[in-house]
Amino acid sequence: MDSTSSLLSQTTHPTPSESGETDITARSQQTVQQPFERTGVAMHSGNPVQVRVLPAPANTGRNFVRVDLPSTPTIPATILQVGQTTLSTELAVEYGALSATVRTVEHLLAALTGMGIDNARIEIDGGEVPILDGSALPWVEAIAEVGIQPQAVPKAPAPVLKQSTTVYQDDAFAAAIPSPQLRFTYGIDFEIEPIGKQWMSWSPQDEPFEQAIAPARTFGLAHQVEYLRSQGLIKGGSLDNALVCGAKDWLNPPLRFSNEPVRHKLLDLVGDLSLVDRLPIAHYIAYKASHHLHTRLAHRLVQ
Repeated sequence: MDSTSSLLSQTTHPTPSESGETDITARSQQTVQQPFERTGVAMHSGNPVQVRVLPAPANTGRNFVRVDLPSTPTIPATILQVGQTTLSTELAVEYGALSATVRTVEHLLAALTGMGIDNARIEIDGGEVPILDGSALPWVEAIAEVGIQPQAVPKAPAPVLKQSTTVYQDDAFAAAIPSPQLRFTYGIDFEIEPIGKQWMSWSPQDEPFEQAIAPARTFGLAHQVEYLRSQGLIKGGSLDNALVCGAKDWLNPPLRFSNEPVRHKLLDLVGDLSLVDRLPIAHYIAYKASHHLHTRLAHRLVQ
């Protein structure tokens, strides 16, 4: 067991008998017991942002609320709201003659989904969710601290996928195939030596999200940093919130897992697929994919 898993195993998490189920497969709808907030820097804009997550009624889903904008527009966390997907997933909604967006939503949404939170009001005072430490772990810990509240409304049974579907881009793909249980598999392939080829398969029935997936941090390649910044991206990136890989070694070891990069890609996949209401029971497989392919697959699933 790595040090992060050891830390998680010592954290007091809510149990089903205390305050709901910390599980993506919970049987009733759930929300957070109490509000919580986190403040940090946005990965791409570099701006400071505060997020406040509050309980929400059953059947309302997960919704972002731009409290810094006139009329405080609500942006539902659904696949129909997806905008651009360059190095993160952005949600957008038109209100009046204006447009409201929020990007880099995938880590927070993965944490809410992995911890079994169906309904939440997410108030944010900027256009991008803060990156925190680059993983979903701070969000998971915050949810565990305030507790999980079961709601007196059963969760609609997830449909079972009957037919495979795949989306491609060059040699990358994202697919959903029929399976008796929910499973996620990811493969990455980098020429850079410290990463190389990595595969991982994970099922929430086999290992808790908060141990297997949530601690994995976002990563980048050292030789791409200056170019991405010249394109207006990763302005808030640092060695404190992202793993950075050089030609021969990581610039900021140690890794939390030997295969932390592919685990983080699984984290992104869970967050992006959470935009599908009632995600079908299936085996989701991605290879060299991106937020663009994840969300294309999500669109295909709701069609």
